[in-house]
Amino acid sequence: MTQRKRLPIGIQTFAKIREDNYYYVDKTQLALDLTRNGTYYFLSRPRRFGKSLFLDTLKELFEGNERLFQGLAVHEHWDWSVQYPVIRFSFGGNSYTTVGQLKQDISEQLHAFEIAWQFTSTSETSAGRFKELILHVKKQFEQPVVILIDEYDKPILDAIHKPEVARDNRDVLRGFYSTIKDYDAHIKLAFFTGVSKFSKVSLFSGLNNLKDITMDSRYATICGYTDHDIDSVFAPELVGLDRQEIRAWYNGYHWMGDPVYNPFDVLLLFDKRQFKNYWFETGTPTFLIDLIRARQIATPNLARRNSDEELLSSFDIDYMPLEAVMFQTGYLTIKDTKTLGGSLFYELGYPNREVYQSLNSAILQRLVNNPNAQVSQRIQLYELLLQNDFDGLKNLFQGFFSSIPYHWYNNNDIQEYEGFYASVFYSYFASLGLEVIVEDCTNLGRIDMTLKFNHQVYIFEFKVVEMTPKGEALKQIKERGYANKYQVLNQPIYLIGVEFSRVSRNVLVFEVEEV
Repeated sequence: MTQRKRLPIGIQTFAKIREDNYYYVDKTQLALDLTRNGTYYFLSRPRRFGKSLFLDTLKELFEGNERLFQGLAVHEHWDWSVQYPVIRFSFGGNSYTTVGQLKQDISEQLHAFEIAWQFTSTSETSAGRFKELILHVKKQFEQPVVILIDEYDKPILDAIHKPEVARDNRDVLRGFYSTIKDYDAHIKLAFFTGVSKFSKVSLFSGLNNLKDITMDSRYATICGYTDHDIDSVFAPELVGLDRQEIRAWYNGYHWMGDPVYNPFDVLLLFDKRQFKNYWFETGTPTFLIDLIRARQIATPNLARRNSDEELLSSFDIDYMPLEAVMFQTGYLTIKDTKTLGGSLFYELGYPNREVYQSLNSAILQRLVNNPNAQVSQRIQLYELLLQNDFDGLKNLFQGFFSSIPYHWYNNNDIQEYEGFYASVFYSYFASLGLEVIVEDCTNLGRIDMTLKFNHQVYIFEFKVVEMTPKGEALKQIKERGYANKYQVLNQPIYLIGVEFSRVSRNVLVFEVEEV
């Protein structure tokens, strides 16, 4: 077995990984392919997926540090006799929530380059200094310049709650990035990375030759670990861990190619030897949860969203489709594709158990004022399911709905659909990581929700009524034969009709019948 190495948790420096006996997943063949196939590139990936490490790999490659690449795919195919000057900007280290912070940061980064290359600019603007810097280093090195921009969008995302600041930051970046389009003859490679994919008109006006490789199958694995990487590079770390559990928890991100694992999750799993939501905990998506609430999206509907190429790329300060936000930030991924009439469509869904479970838990926390109560309710739910205590389940959900603040109802159009009530049930089950199927299709209709747990099947139908119980929910399940598709499992099947009162805003009927 391969000897164990150090785990590169949080390390974004290529040289440190290569020199200090850390595990490294070789991405240099992809780096080589980039240099052969174009000059201007853009890549969007969620946070903590290894974008900064890949940029640092490019930096070391173009600077000609051959010793770091011994034994890697690129080594025998690179001209090590040539060194290129590299200008690398990073916007990951600062916060940009007030006007002026971004301009100051750009100025300070430019100043550091000017000192390093013993250059004094005559321009008073950042764009002007950038242009002069490009010309200076090209002349000094007698080679075209490599420009790397890390987290190009963070100054805008930091201020997304302050639209005026976000627009100001966008305008500053547009002017700064526009420098690149006028200096094609002096540039060897330009590479932008970030989380979000702002429209070219918004941020890259004029840079028409920027090649977006976000959804290019050739570069689908440029960030993240593949199954092969896990089984080969990290083979020594797999001892004592359930391989299928690793896949279920952390794999499943698709960008039109082989699925990849979140590297941050995998490394922390190997370090702590415990399955947890490591990636999710580093940045609870408050903005996303607020967006879901503001647009009144029923949480069961988040598990399956449809989109097309244009919608996934339609992201700007004044227009943020939920599908684009969730896809670009890593909370949804591509589950399936189809081509209709020459157009490509995507079916989006949760990438893995971590996101499915953690996002729904976070949504629940926003509904419950007391986090301790929410935790105890989830524990109680699991125990009640194990015991098939349906009276207890009814009481649990009645208690939950009673605890939801009145103003939450006022902000949601609950009179028109069962979505809000179904969301509560769904998010409870999902926050426990249980297998829940929504809009489960049969030949006679769609089941609202199916729960598969403990070798049993629970079929739910939800209805909103006035104050008088009608029994329509359970009746529909039986009349339409919703249980038929699960008979082949030879498992107990429970039909559960749930009726909610518009008046009391609570569970009115919770009827159960075993098949």
